[in-house]
Amino acid sequence: MQAKFGMTTLYIGVMTGTSMDGLDTVAVSFDPIQIHATLTLKVEEDLRDQLMALTLPDDNEIDRMALAHVALGQMIGHGINQLIEENHLSRQQIRAIGSHGQTIRHRPENGFSLQIGDAHIITELTGIPVVYDFRSRDLAAGGQGAPLVPAFHQVMFQHPEIHRVILNLGGIANVTMLPAGQIDQVYGFDTGPANILMDAWCERYTGQPFDENGD
Repeated sequence: MQAKFGMTTLYIGVMTGTSMDGLDTVAVSFDPIQIHATLTLKVEEDLRDQLMALTLPDDNEIDRMALAHVALGQMIGHGINQLIEENHLSRQQIRAIGSHGQTIRHRPENGFSLQIGDAHIITELTGIPVVYDFRSRDLAAGGQGAPLVPAFHQVMFQHPEIHRVILNLGGIANVTMLPAGQIDQVYGFDTGPANILMDAWCERYTGQPFDENGD
C-alpha cells in the first residue's frame, strides 16, 4: 500500500520506560520534526513481572534475562509491524528503528547499564535496521549513560540568549540545563523517581496501574 507521506524519510522510535506500563512506538521525520503515527501497546502482566523481577538480584538470572530479552524483542518487532500496517507506512521510507530496550540494571558507578529487548529479532521481524545499545558509549567515555535526552533538547530548545531548563517526568525524572548560547556547556542529570512511584501508589490504592489523565 502507498504511504501517505510522499518520499519523506521516516524513523521509528521505541520506548518502554522505567514504569513499564506500555510500549510506545512513534514514526517521525526531521527537518522539520513531524510525528506521523503513534501506537501504545500494553506490556502483558507476565512479561512486566519478569522485567520488574530482573531489576533485583535473584536466582537463575541469566536464563530468565535471556527469555525476557527474546520475548521483549518479539513484542517490539510485532508492535512496529502493527504501527506500520495500521498507518499504511512504506517500509522503504523507514531508514531505521531506534530501540532503547528495557533497562534492568543501571550501575554507572560500576561502569555499566544493561538494556534488553533483542534488536536482531526486531530487524528480522520488520526488515528494518535497528540502532540500539545507546548508553554504553557514554559510559565508556566517562558519562553516566543517562539521561540521554539532553542532546535532543539541545537541538530543539537551546537559545542564543535565553537560559532554559527542561524537566522530563518519565519513570525517572531528569533535568537538562541549556545555558544561553553555550553549546559546549549543556548537561543533564537524573533527579529521582517520578511516574514509577506514582504508578506504584495508584496500583496499591486505586487498583489501576497508572495515574489516568493525571487525576
